Amino acid sequence: MLDESLLDTPERLAEADRRALLRGAAEAGARVRTAARHAAEAGVQNLKPDGRPRAVLIAGPGTAATSVADLLGTLAGPGSPVTRLAPTGVAPAAGALRWELPGWAGPVDLLLIATPDGSEPGLSLLAEQAYRRGCSVAAVAPARSPLTEAVDVAHGLFVPMATAPYEQDDQEPPAAASAPGVLWALLTPLLALLDRTGLLSAPPDALERVADRLDHIAERCGPAVATYSNPAKTLAAELADALPVIWTEGTSAGPAGRRFAAALAELAGRPALVAELPEALAEHSALLAGPLAAGADPDDFFRDRVDEAPALHARVVLLRDRPIGGLTAAPAARDLALGHDTPISELEPEEGGELETLAELIAMTDFAAVYLALASGA
Repeated sequence: MLDESLLDTPERLAEADRRALLRGAAEAGARVRTAARHAAEAGVQNLKPDGRPRAVLIAGPGTAATSVADLLGTLAGPGSPVTRLAPTGVAPAAGALRWELPGWAGPVDLLLIATPDGSEPGLSLLAEQAYRRGCSVAAVAPARSPLTEAVDVAHGLFVPMATAPYEQDDQEPPAAASAPGVLWALLTPLLALLDRTGLLSAPPDALERVADRLDHIAERCGPAVATYSNPAKTLAAELADALPVIWTEGTSAGPAGRRFAAALAELAGRPALVAELPEALAEHSALLAGPLAAGADPDDFFRDRVDEAPALHARVVLLRDRPIGGLTAAPAARDLALGHDTPISELEPEEGGELETLAELIAMTDFAAVYLALASGA
């Protein structure tokens, strides 16, 4: 059950936030600026690559690498050579994962490693393998982690992961991969690097605008802002006792929706479904016509509100960016949801560049996932 009274009590929110998730969400803009500075200090802006790499391979644990690869691939466009390397098994160390380069990887390819931990032996072995193959290597991970030495041996580029002043890298356990500050700490240096290769456009002034947009969302969605005027708190309250069915429309909305689903699972312990419009209309039509629709349980009106838990019903969350070609499937999406008595929530970013609109959607859904986690006791 969601404790909605907690959402409008900043003191209780702070008390419940033992993982500092709200602080991480609020500091996302500062994390971008720090990460951009770390990238510059590591020499990213001085790189003079011979040209675009044939392929960009991204490795790292779980949600961290998945989100980074998804976002970079989307920003690089349909012709993007960005590929995530999934773990292929376990490494010699107990419980550790192993990664392998594809057989074709060689000197014209670039390996990017993104991890909020840096102690994974499998990633160090991967950096060594890339060096033997002649691949260029770059990594973002906590400073002084074992991966630092492995990248140095591989003659690669290492960028220390941006952390907040209150975080102690050598004392605290690694942050959750879906934690709001982690994504921007890992993503920002790689954006700067791929900007230098010409794979995407993320110059320093664009990253500064991203940081400004994240600051703006932190002001709109902060814990001191009441639920009725706070879109993130409102969305969290709407998703109480609901199965989120996330529909996305527009280039930037796709990876934002997939990240939202991952954050709901990892931070709030909530399952979610995600699909892109217009395909989502066919994929989820039968789902909304089944027992998950809000009107599917005629006996729910007579349920004992005190002793019986509410039935789980779907709620559509529509994340929209600029539709391709100006055409939109949003009216059909609303008709399908409301036609099956399924409520719908909508988020749409303000005008801006692709990086800015993407940042806004991620920031707003990050705040919503954190509020849902705290108010539900996850």
